[in-house]
Amino acid sequence: MIIKADPTEFAGKRVLVSGGTKGAGRATVERFLAGGAQVITAARGTPDPIHGVEFVQADLTTVEGGELLAKAALERLGGIDILAHVMGGSSAPAGGFVALTDDHWLAELNLNLLATVRLDRLLIPQMIERGAGTVVHVTSIQSVLPLPEATTAYAAAKAALKTYSKSISKELGPKGVRVNVVSPGWIMTEASVHLLERLQATNGGTIEEARQVVLNSLGGIPIGRPAEPREVADLIAYLASDRAAAIHGAEFVIDGGTVPTV
Repeated sequence: MIIKADPTEFAGKRVLVSGGTKGAGRATVERFLAGGAQVITAARGTPDPIHGVEFVQADLTTVEGGELLAKAALERLGGIDILAHVMGGSSAPAGGFVALTDDHWLAELNLNLLATVRLDRLLIPQMIERGAGTVVHVTSIQSVLPLPEATTAYAAAKAALKTYSKSISKELGPKGVRVNVVSPGWIMTEASVHLLERLQATNGGTIEEARQVVLNSLGGIPIGRPAEPREVADLIAYLASDRAAAIHGAEFVIDGGTVPTV
């Protein structure tokens, strides 16, 4: 069941969503818009337009890209009240740790850790000045459940992001800025659909059989399916809202029970 968002929930709030043009990031942008927020996001290319969103063409894996987005957020919106860092992913090759060159490691760190660190450094100070703000970092269950064949660098970067998030939460909580982490498992995004299509093309069989290959690699998902992007977006929005005013320095896992331990 889809619950309609309260159109006044984020009225007057200025929100920056990194990675907000595809997948869970786009769903997060749409969720904040539905709640009445002003939203700004960025991408390297020119995405399908999202009505009502401020857009900046920038590569956030670079120092210059982060600075461009932060400057636009301050100039166009006058500041940011909510930072939702959703961007992430992996382009590293299969083959285990020996297949990962320095360039692969740096690419994974820039995308999954340093892009967030840079934007935080540029935008959290204005939250501190006001004594109010909310930050949500999206990590991954791979920080505790890495897939060594292909995602060692990605998993390590996301684990670093989780530790970094906990550290700054201790610093920022007394200054009025809340910081929390959302750790998804498998999300059924456009990228996931393409993954299933590639597996089907490589291995033959049906899309459902390709889906089962992914489920098996994860050790299964007890609820029997990946999360939908809107479900992840709803969790991010909840943590950013006043309903979560006493939640700080916490990690919320949304993986359908994939991680087999408490």
